[in-house]
Amino acid sequence: RIQVRLGEYNIDVQEASEVVRSSSVIIRHPKYSSITLNNDIMLIKLASAVEYSADIQPIALPSSCAKAGTECLISGWGNTLSNGYNYPELLQCLNAPILSDQECQEAYPGDITSNMICVGFLEGGKDSCQ
Repeated sequence: RIQVRLGEYNIDVQEASEVVRSSSVIIRHPKYSSITLNNDIMLIKLASAVEYSADIQPIALPSSCAKAGTECLISGWGNTLSNGYNYPELLQCLNAPILSDQECQEAYPGDITSNMICVGFLEGGKDSCQ
């Protein structure tokens, strides 16, 4: 089973704002590839309800795909180094633009599929890559 941590900020500390829930249903994309990361998406049903708070709120889903150039908020605890490894304990957040499919292909030739999105800056430094 997967556990979901809501209201999380520092992954090394159990915070007062943090709520942990077990999953009751996990639906992986049937064509997910752990090698290419194509179709890297899943649905998770929580085993019990969660009360909303200042730190825990639902996210509205868009009715259509955002266009290249649209600024997005990206966040996570992923590797912050291009060469080497540094996984921060604090949630990292960044406003960055969606790149066009052509820009994605040029930056990552052969690695990007039509199911993927590139968000970041062409000059490098900060992006949402794994």
